[in-house]
Amino acid sequence: QVQLVESGGGLVQPGGSLRLSCAASTSIDTASTIGWYRQAPGKQRELVAVITGVGTSYGDSVKGRFIISRDNTKNTVALQMNSLKSEDTAVYYCNMVMRWESYWGQGTQVTVSA
Repeated sequence: QVQLVESGGGLVQPGGSLRLSCAASTSIDTASTIGWYRQAPGKQRELVAVITGVGTSYGDSVKGRFIISRDNTKNTVALQMNSLKSEDTAVYYCNMVMRWESYWGQGTQVTVSA
């Protein structure tokens, strides 16, 4: 059973930065995709950033502000979030697709507020 554990969430002021990390219980070398999604209250879960076999994709609302990266030696994927806005407030989930199975972490809360 693959487990994903997120960390790094918290409260930050508008304009600030946070770095989320997701640690996988198995090697991520063969993951088809690995990335981050988020869900705000009353809204559907949406793509934030994902790394696939052909490159990296970002949601339109975070382009130019967020950066996703992976470290295969540590089996982790990180999300550097800069210039945070109140509308970035959500629960952020790590996701990995491996051998046609999709795995989710438990989520970490990010709150952007003055």
